[in-house]
Amino acid sequence: MTATGPEGVTIAPVDGGVTAAAGFRAAGVACGIKKTGAPDLALIVADGPATAAAVFTTNKAQAAPVVVSREHLAGSGGLARAIIVNSGCANACTGPEGMAVARSTADFVASMTGCRADQVLVASTGVIGVQLDLDKLRKGAIAAANILSRTGGGDAAVAIMTTDRAPKSAAVTVTTAAGTYRVGGMAKGAGMIEPHMATMLGFITTDAAVPAPLLQRALRDAVDVTFNAITIDGDTSTNDTVFLLASGASGVEVADAGYPGFVAALRTVCGALARAIVRGGEGATKLVAVSASGAASDADAKRAAHTIANSLLVKTAIHGGDPNWGRLLAAAGRAGVAFDVEHATVRIGPVVLFKDGVPFDDRAPEAAVYLTGSDLEIDVGLGAGGPHSATVWTCDLSAEYVAINADYRT
Repeated sequence: MTATGPEGVTIAPVDGGVTAAAGFRAAGVACGIKKTGAPDLALIVADGPATAAAVFTTNKAQAAPVVVSREHLAGSGGLARAIIVNSGCANACTGPEGMAVARSTADFVASMTGCRADQVLVASTGVIGVQLDLDKLRKGAIAAANILSRTGGGDAAVAIMTTDRAPKSAAVTVTTAAGTYRVGGMAKGAGMIEPHMATMLGFITTDAAVPAPLLQRALRDAVDVTFNAITIDGDTSTNDTVFLLASGASGVEVADAGYPGFVAALRTVCGALARAIVRGGEGATKLVAVSASGAASDADAKRAAHTIANSLLVKTAIHGGDPNWGRLLAAAGRAGVAFDVEHATVRIGPVVLFKDGVPFDDRAPEAAVYLTGSDLEIDVGLGAGGPHSATVWTCDLSAEYVAINADYRT
């Protein structure tokens, strides 16, 4: 995960996840929301009020935690002291009762941490349409508060999982002329993943001091090319949220001059988490970087890459190891962007299978061998004559994905 930052900036991986940055403690516990008894509640607490930013789902069926957290960020002026997250129940489409649970949860955590209720952010993930048990949340919050620690990031990452196969954490240390600071985070997501904001739950922390407007700008810039550049199944959830908190505990202040380095670090962490989501997608066996190049605009490149990455025919062909370049070309052609098949190119790994209107089917066996790998790259040149390109990360579609989601509620 080592990354190259702007000149004079070094970005290197460190352990610790969401608690790698100074000024934050976390914990993960089981409070009985999941019937299995697995950990299902995480608490992140800043030592003092932290600058906060967020991006939320664009789905119009928004869960109670999304509505409440959006209200709290507006009311607090972009400050937060704590985040409480539960898994196993989305608290979505639960009416006034669900909204009351989200607000009461924030009130309860605020009373424990000694802050205003609007400085508590809430997030939930799990089954839609099921009421969330407030008593269990309160008991879990108390248990988590009693074991908050600077090393609790790993437990917190486990507690937010639903169908995830493994916890997802990442962190970096950033060395600049102004000093050294850290950025860390955790995320969850394995299904119902399509980039229309963030498409999962993500929690990022930094011990740099960043003004709220700059923090919000940085988060959007990072999300655009990381969490907004992944897809597993083309579905956008009711609960998608990414929070970013800045404690300032490092003493390093990020202003306009330090912005490029900070965004580079943020992209490194968010990118690692985003790719981990796809790699651990429901039923996934392959991580696939789908690029659209030669586009007339950035928007065209992104739209084409998303269309290809979301194609069920493309995803099943990849799972079966079939180098079916026609499916890739057809998906690009229906993306609704500038496209010229006579100048288009299809490449699977290092193998060019179609170029300038001419197929090279004799190369299919070589491409099939490449598709047996677990980390793949595919590029479709749109032939539109432009210099623009975009990459979206996706996975294959397997029978296991169908089985998981056929039985999700039952």
